[in-house]
Amino acid sequence: MKPSTIQTFSMLRLCVSVITIVGYSASSSCAVTDNPNILIIFTDDQGYGDIGCYGNQKNKTPRLDRLAKEGTRFTSFYSQAVCGPSRSALLTGRHPIRSKGWGMPASEITFAELISEVGYQTACIGKWDVSNRKPIIDRMPNAQGFEYYFGTLGANDNGKVDFHENNEKAGSTKDMGSLTKLYTDKAISFLKERRDPAKPFVLYVAHTMMHTVIDASDRFRGKSDGGLYGDVVEEFDFETGRLLDTLDDLKLAQNTLVIYTSDNGPWNQDRYTKNKKGHPKGSIFWGDSGPLRNGKGSPYEGGYRLPCIVRWPGRVPPARTSDAIFATIDFLPTFANLAGFEIPKDRRIDGIDQTDLLVGKRESGREHFYFTGSGVRKGKWKYLKPNAKFAGYATEDGRKKVDELFDLQSDIGEQINLATKYPQKVADLKSMMLNIEAGDQLRPEDNKR
Repeated sequence: MKPSTIQTFSMLRLCVSVITIVGYSASSSCAVTDNPNILIIFTDDQGYGDIGCYGNQKNKTPRLDRLAKEGTRFTSFYSQAVCGPSRSALLTGRHPIRSKGWGMPASEITFAELISEVGYQTACIGKWDVSNRKPIIDRMPNAQGFEYYFGTLGANDNGKVDFHENNEKAGSTKDMGSLTKLYTDKAISFLKERRDPAKPFVLYVAHTMMHTVIDASDRFRGKSDGGLYGDVVEEFDFETGRLLDTLDDLKLAQNTLVIYTSDNGPWNQDRYTKNKKGHPKGSIFWGDSGPLRNGKGSPYEGGYRLPCIVRWPGRVPPARTSDAIFATIDFLPTFANLAGFEIPKDRRIDGIDQTDLLVGKRESGREHFYFTGSGVRKGKWKYLKPNAKFAGYATEDGRKKVDELFDLQSDIGEQINLATKYPQKVADLKSMMLNIEAGDQLRPEDNKR
């Protein structure tokens, strides 16, 4: 068993943190259950431009568009380049160079472990993908802080998934079109049947779609204007609506922080998406990066920048759009603030507390964001080192092996390389990138807002 990384909080301290940080009135109850429930809906390989409120004209996404009107839509939100690294970063608040992605060791500490120690009930539904896609008990969800788990330990690259319920095998399926509804059903079942009404909860729903061998159920297949991919997007929208309706039915919506985002950008190059080796013949899967360059695995914006919608009635401002830099690595420190646990002090945490950004007390976000092994963004400026890439993903023919510098404010599509025009800016950002990569020793200047 891992040693505890937090101290027991007194009720007085918990009450003060809820009142002063989250904005409860002085007359609010100070019970542990006053802390927000947290629902994370995490899709797979979904593009920045896949849903209506991010500019898509084909896919009909009324529930996600409504969610954006009820909360805040972030337009400079960053996840990671690919699946496993993205999930380890979300869980630990640490860049994948530290949290190790698919090979996340048992010694990593997740937000689920920490939040459990202050009275939260925790559940994970769906794709895990940080135990090397194997049933390694001390690296599976139950050992990493989730009291309940149902899902698959890996991806669906061969058109089949094997399920686990907690640590036990729970069958398999080749029906990829069944997964979005299945995971939603399991999430709803948790809320209705497994949830302890005396505790706040964290529910992390990590979908398999739209990864690789995509499919929709009969109800949605062939119904959208966006082809099979559009069918999957529209089914996501519907199933997300079912889950949100359940929060309403159970009178949980008012005190539930809902986060909708994805793990990385979409597969959107023909060379990777048509008849890819190891995939069923004719398998095509693609998404829309909108105005962004490239897609999954790329250090360009299309690989990392994702839709992110956050709703918390009465706390997160509605109908708001924010271009502040925000990232999945920020979830752990933000949850620490909201729930009242301490972040680990024995390791480098790359995330920052974004509570004030979420609740509208601050409009600025992160000072910078690091693109694993590739570059860094600071403000409007983004630096990429020569031939930056993640493994062999999303390469571009003819790309020159030179330093690249982009002004994302005026050139969101990263078409104009300004490196030769601003050499000092290149030098500064390159130095920042190297500092971030330098090791696990925490540098205060690397963790600035």
